This record gives sequence, structure tokens and C-alpha cells, in this order.
Amino acid sequence: MESCLRDSVDPDGEVVDVYLQAKRDGTAAKRFFKRLLRSHCGEPRKIVTDKLRSYDVAHRELIPDTIHSTEQYENNRAEQS
Repeated sequence: MESCLRDSVDPDGEVVDVYLQAKRDGTAAKRFFKRLLRSHCGEPRKIVTDKLRSYDVAHRELIPDTIHSTEQYENNRAEQS
């Protein structure tokens, strides 16, 4: 099975957390979000992910008040400038 590399990036473009997982299902996404929320104080205002459906599951169950964006180039600072 192919592994999945998930990472999170802060507003300055620095990688905050990297997590390698074997699956990309809802349980794995929730585990990633929990780990990320534990390592940072407070809930984020906005999260940007790709269009993988398991991120929607984790978002709805763990941080429903946070804005969740799946726009194509939103996480690419070069495309926004």
C-alpha cells in the first residue's frame, strides 16, 4: 500500500507538522487533525486542504466552526501573488 504524506503549513509558509500515514480515510484524517490541534493552541480560523472527502469528515466532527476551503490554488502563495 502506498503511504500518504500529510503536512500543515502556517501563514508564513513554514511547514508546521508532517505526518506519514498508510491510509487516506476518515479515521486517518481525524487522527491527523487531532494531532495537529493538540500541537497548537486554539482552533484555527481557516483550514485549506485538497478535495479529499475524508477531510470533510474530520472537519465536520472535530472543528465545525472553522472555515474549510478546498479552492485549487489557495494554498499556493505563488499563484495568489
